[in-house]
Amino acid sequence: EVRQLDQSNPDIRLFSGIESDILANGDLDYTDDVLAELDVVIASVHSNLKMDEEKATNRLLAAIENPFTSILGHPTGRLLLSRKGYPVDHKKIIDACAANNVCIEINASPYRLDLDWRWIQYAMEKDILLSINPDAHSVEGINDIFYGVCAARKGGLSKYSCLNAFDVEEFEEWLIEQHQKR
Repeated sequence: EVRQLDQSNPDIRLFSGIESDILANGDLDYTDDVLAELDVVIASVHSNLKMDEEKATNRLLAAIENPFTSILGHPTGRLLLSRKGYPVDHKKIIDACAANNVCIEINASPYRLDLDWRWIQYAMEKDILLSINPDAHSVEGINDIFYGVCAARKGGLSKYSCLNAFDVEEFEEWLIEQHQKR
């Protein structure tokens, strides 16, 4: 449907994407056939959150190494003021994202703000793109992008390292790179 709608209106571009759960073993919860149909796959942990640093890091590394993963979503799973994030080796995760051309999400929900702003500079040093995503579960949630922009600014994110700042042509080039990994 997305492809048909995209082709039917030359004035706009539509892209398809999904947030896929990273299972306990690091696999994504959709089949490769489904993932291959999508433009963007955000891989995130949503269950089995009680992990030590080694298990959590290895789980994320497996997902990052999956050729369908475009963006690593909320890398620690934290919920500010209610749930501490699972411990991860941030440098290993960021280095793996650099090696596998995986963008890292700055989840803009005021309850998450994950990736923590303190890791933005290191990610930029590794030439990783970051994507500010509102984690909107309703139309009103789109406005949470504001909090992500604030966190990104605090961390010194440049427009050159921010996927959201890409124009359509740059974004399509990034998508081509993502599809070449598969």
